[in-house]
Amino acid sequence: MIRRLLASYLLLTLVVLIALEVPLALGYRDHQMDQLTSGIERDAFVLSSYLSDSLSGGTPVDLTTVVTNYTASTGGRVVIVNSTGDVLADSEPASAGKRNFLSRPEIADALDREIATGTRYSTTLGTGLVYVAIPISIGDQVFGALRVSYSTDQVDAEVRRYWVVLLGAGLVTLILAAALGVLLARWVTRPIAKLRDAATRIGDGELSARAEIERGPPEIKDLAAAFNATAVRLEELVTAQEQFVADASHQLRTPLTALRLRLEMLEIDSNDGNRDDIEGARKEVHRMSRMVDGLLALARAERTLGARPGRLELDKALQERAAAWQPVAEERDVSIVARGGGFKARCTSDMLSQVLDNLIANALEVAPANSVLTLHATAEDSSSGSIIAIHVVDQGPGLTDEQRERAFDRFWRATNERGELGGTGLGLAIVQKLVESEGGRAELRAAEGGGLDAILLFGN
Repeated sequence: MIRRLLASYLLLTLVVLIALEVPLALGYRDHQMDQLTSGIERDAFVLSSYLSDSLSGGTPVDLTTVVTNYTASTGGRVVIVNSTGDVLADSEPASAGKRNFLSRPEIADALDREIATGTRYSTTLGTGLVYVAIPISIGDQVFGALRVSYSTDQVDAEVRRYWVVLLGAGLVTLILAAALGVLLARWVTRPIAKLRDAATRIGDGELSARAEIERGPPEIKDLAAAFNATAVRLEELVTAQEQFVADASHQLRTPLTALRLRLEMLEIDSNDGNRDDIEGARKEVHRMSRMVDGLLALARAERTLGARPGRLELDKALQERAAAWQPVAEERDVSIVARGGGFKARCTSDMLSQVLDNLIANALEVAPANSVLTLHATAEDSSSGSIIAIHVVDQGPGLTDEQRERAFDRFWRATNERGELGGTGLGLAIVQKLVESEGGRAELRAAEGGGLDAILLFGN
């Protein structure tokens, strides 16, 4: 944003400089030409008055000396012709011998009692000329004409120097505008960047984040104030929701525990005919308790901050979870094999343990007897670079493509059967939230040879 604002400031400054300096430079050139033409006219009238008596037959004057002295003192060229256009004197004669300038438009106009001024390009000299031609006359009688001319090279050189000065001034102005533009752009964008950072932190779960409203333009301050008010309201709503889930879970645990105890007491005192019904009711109470715990865990997972975790040794983490679940697996005649492959993943130990517990519980529910449940890690390539994949592979019936797509939905189950370890429909939803909270993602793939491959993908 700073670059775009700075580019806008510099472009606007450049347009203003062009709009000011180009007319100024053109006006300066016109002024220089007007001054030069006025000076030439003045000199031409003075010389004409001085030479008119000599050309009319009065006191003779050395015309060559007059024009030579003028050129030496001013740098201009003077040509004097008689009434027929023959050259009487030329301060810069191009060639020797008699010459006639009657073909020159300005000379012809001057002999016709007109004052001719203007500019033209001289093919003989190869440069532009500013000239003034006036008649040399007494009364109505014209005795000749006088032309004073200057090369425009001097004016052009002066104009070029003026252009250089203007360009230098424009460059300095652009540098100052760039410096001021950077300061102004930072003043405008700094609170916007802080507002963006606050929004990012809130999106990552840090609901206490607030935007700074002490600096910046008034409009940004108003926006930051509105943002903070929204953040406060959002934090209140989420906190209230979390508190409700926690209170509800806590309040439900007590009656569920009491109900389970009563069912166990009834089971002891009941006859064989009622034992199956009581056992079924006890399992339902147990399932409801797990569902309450799952809802609380899911609510906490959604509030987990998205801080970037460190790198965790996977060999130890996988072996610990395998050892923890080995007794349950042995009861089901299932073997658990764990190998981390020496990899490290960017995740926390607590999060990974909770996620693996959910996946292992689901896998043991469907794993057939005498099968193997494998926990291992591999490296995979992705568009963002190398990532670490943690696999939980069972040899159960697996899931269809459609079932794998819906498996992470809340309360979704592949079958209506209730297992002892899972069956609430919240396990994979909790897994997904926990993994995403630390920048990873969870996937389900078909395992080779049948079964399901639950994969956790983390940064390396």
